[in-house]
Formats: sequence, C-alpha cells, structure tokens
Amino acid sequence: MDPLRDWYIGERTKRTLASLQKNGFEAKYFATGKEANEEILKQIPHGARVGMGGSMTLEQIGTVQALERREDITFLNPLKVFETETDLAAAMAKMIPIMREIYTSDLFLTGTNAISEKGQLFNIDGNGNRVGAMFFGPKRVIVVAGVNKIVEDLDEAVRRVRRYAAPLDAKRIGAPTPCAETGICVDCNSPARICNIFVTLHKRPMSTPISIFLVGEELGL
Repeated sequence: MDPLRDWYIGERTKRTLASLQKNGFEAKYFATGKEANEEILKQIPHGARVGMGGSMTLEQIGTVQALERREDITFLNPLKVFETETDLAAAMAKMIPIMREIYTSDLFLTGTNAISEKGQLFNIDGNGNRVGAMFFGPKRVIVVAGVNKIVEDLDEAVRRVRRYAAPLDAKRIGAPTPCAETGICVDCNSPARICNIFVTLHKRPMSTPISIFLVGEELGL
C-alpha cells in the first residue's frame, strides 16, 4: 500500500463522483469489485431482462459469471455466441439479433473506456451496439469502472483509448488490425477496426437513468 498514491486517487475519485452527480448521473463508490458486484446483483429482480455490453471489468468482478448462473432472469450476452461459433461472420449473424434485443431490456450492464474528472463518459466502439445501448433503449443502465479509467479531460480520454486501451483490446480479441500487431494506432481502414464510433456522454440522457459504479481497484483496460 502506498499512502500517497491512495490519497491522490481518493481525491481524484471524489472530484469525479461529484462531477458525475452534477451532470445528472447516479454515481456511487465501492472499495472493491466484490462490493460492486454484490450491489449489482441485488438490483436485478426476478424475471428481469438483462443486457450485457462486452466488458472485461464485469468479468473481473464476477458479474457475468453470476448472471449466467441465474435461472430466474433472461441474460442477453451477445459474446456468449463465441463459445460455440468460431467463424466471425457466422458469429455476427447470430449476435446482431441479441444486440437488437438488448435495446428492450430492463437493465443494461457495461463498462466504459474513460471517465473524465468533469463527469463525462467517453467510449469508442466498432459496431455501435454497446455505446448505443448506453444512452437509449434499456430502461436503466449501470456502468462499472475501476479508478484507472479516470482521466483529466476528454483530450486525455481520447489519447488513453486510442494509444492504450484500443490496441490492447484489439490484441485481446485477435482482431486483424495494425494496432494489434504493433501496439500503435495508425487510424487504419481495416474492416476489423474497433474504433469506428466515438461517443461522449456529457450529461445524463433525457430518457435513460444511468448509474456509475466507480470501484477503488484497477479494472479492465
């Protein structure tokens, strides 16, 4: 434990939470992923339809695994298709109907690429289903992020995602893109490019309640 580092991160987290709340988001802090996961599961009632956006964070804290075990809900997780389908084109054909169904879910769970200290959420997406469901469709959204996702402003958010998170994510999923080979974004034209859509939530959307769960751990990319 580093007391100075903990103090710095703590103060940064307080500023970010206050800004998120000022911008209309419900923002809560959890010391651990375990605590955040327990709260998420507590908020999902019997019979709920729960949509999932691809998120390493939600896998790391155990939410995905817990929802897969629940038999009293409908869990809409497009990435589940890859467990039985290895061909990308065939997998996408099966995933798209699930992605569309998520827009009518009771709750959408996802992570985020970056959160600014000014209370803005910044995300990059290849297909658009994840970022689209963050601001319209589902009755409610919960976004979970580790404190490592906090950045000073939107300029730093773009740099963080394009120079760090996106190349790592492309490498993780085996995307045939230049950044997955070199670790450097070259603003490519690859059909497999995962950075086609840039979305910033400056304030809470008019019709979509969004809760931000900030976790005092480093989670995701």
